[in-house]
Amino acid sequence: MSAKEVPTKPFDGQKPGTSGLRKRVKVFQQEHYTENFVQSIFDAIPLSGSTLVVGGDGRYYSPEVIQIILKIASANGVSRLIVGKDGILSTPAASNIIRKYKANGGILLTASHNPGGPNADFGIKYNVDNGGPAPENITEKIFTKTKTISSYKVLEAPAVDLSKLGDTTYGPLKVSIIDSVKDYLELLQTIFDFDLIQSFLTSRKADFKVLFDGLHGVTGPYAKAILLDTLGLPESSVQNCEPSPDFGGGHPDPNLTYARSLVEAVERDGILFGAASDGDGDRNMIYGAGAFVTPSDSVAIIADWAEVIPYFKKGGVKGFARSMPTSAAIDLVAKAKGLEYFEVPTESFGTGSDHIREKDGLWAVVAWLNIIAAANNQDESGKLWGIREILNRHYAKYGRSFFSRYDYEEVSSEGAQKLVDHLNGLIKSSSFSGKLYTSSATGTSFTVARAYNFDYTDPIDKSVSKNQGQVVTFSDGSRVVWRLSGTGSQGATVRVYVERYVAPEAGEKELDRDTGEGLQALIDVALDISNLKQFLGRDQPTVITVSIILSSRM
Repeated sequence: MSAKEVPTKPFDGQKPGTSGLRKRVKVFQQEHYTENFVQSIFDAIPLSGSTLVVGGDGRYYSPEVIQIILKIASANGVSRLIVGKDGILSTPAASNIIRKYKANGGILLTASHNPGGPNADFGIKYNVDNGGPAPENITEKIFTKTKTISSYKVLEAPAVDLSKLGDTTYGPLKVSIIDSVKDYLELLQTIFDFDLIQSFLTSRKADFKVLFDGLHGVTGPYAKAILLDTLGLPESSVQNCEPSPDFGGGHPDPNLTYARSLVEAVERDGILFGAASDGDGDRNMIYGAGAFVTPSDSVAIIADWAEVIPYFKKGGVKGFARSMPTSAAIDLVAKAKGLEYFEVPTESFGTGSDHIREKDGLWAVVAWLNIIAAANNQDESGKLWGIREILNRHYAKYGRSFFSRYDYEEVSSEGAQKLVDHLNGLIKSSSFSGKLYTSSATGTSFTVARAYNFDYTDPIDKSVSKNQGQVVTFSDGSRVVWRLSGTGSQGATVRVYVERYVAPEAGEKELDRDTGEGLQALIDVALDISNLKQFLGRDQPTVITVSIILSSRM
């Protein structure tokens, strides 16, 4: 077998970010389009003789693209590909495989939480040898190559059977088809106290029910291995856990809008612990009867309880980090514990630690189970601790950051850019600071204290990430963030984050208020400042992510 070169021409717009290149499936299905981008990875990064990990979330068109990667990788001198069975590897699992087997990098086929199917989204993402997404200097090299590519190399051979575990060859290339779940489960067992979790779940099986919703994404097989096979929960503890190329016709984004079937089941059956993950497994949602945990509260609570998790108890916690749009709830925990904390770019409804170099949805789910098991083990009164009890304890100790996120998906790119330009103009204006805004609905006033465009300089490699979002803080400590997201495949997505902190001294009544009520005035002002409805032409967001606490009176 010999490699051949296929003439081609560049396609416009093959610019990847840390989330990869995301477009509609039909775009990737164009002749030469996928081949161009994959070849550009090999042209940009010296990978001859290397080992690469390949897999993804199983979305539509993935099997075909894996065969394309086999052809191009072999023709470009790659020595070995480690491929998840049936092409399936969650993003966290792929990061672990890269690190565990000391691979040179990985090609992940995912569009994360975006819908799948022939008329939906596809994505290709490159991860480097530390298991994390390619940094900007590498994605820029790939993009540069896409603009000048004139040919790509392929080796023609019969398709590899991705369903058969073991080693095979593709020309000179060694292909190892591995169990998608095994290594990841082994990793989690080194992190969490599975014996404690199992003991708790067994002892309280009558009154503490668990329900995990895979949203027909990649995490279904992982959840079954963890919750059913390892922790011994019944089959009724999982739903929608069969991966599907179109995610069962749904939207695999674990929030109150798209995980509605989980929310309804949890409330209907009084389930104390519900959870979901997204298409590729890096996002999560924690939801129990009457209690939704925002990502901000989730990471803060995991940080506060870190000492009950063996991984952190053994090595100690070095510090905390949160994305810039995330509320400052974890900052309060860090200050109380005397630890460093950092504000970094991007946001993805995800949580993780240094066990891999990606956010990890199932890691967060098992972390919560570990915390709840420990809380119940520590309480000798027999009181049952669930999600709501953990939340109430946290608010009484640290106060509460009322927090909500408004997502405006697939809006006009032109309108979204006008909104950003408008906000940047306000930030540069000397008259903006100190300006008073009043909510038309409540009459509450807010005075602008500071406004800036968030930039970030990495403390390790000194790389700079600019224009990460527009931030306005007010004199009472409230904050609004506007962010133009890069995760969509069509149009633009604008996210608005609103945050208002209430100290623990305010008392249970104030801490237990409905989120919508607590944030209404601030949301009114955010829409007023940004002229969002005018620029985006939307009266309502696509998705609203809020924190729900149902008080005893309800």
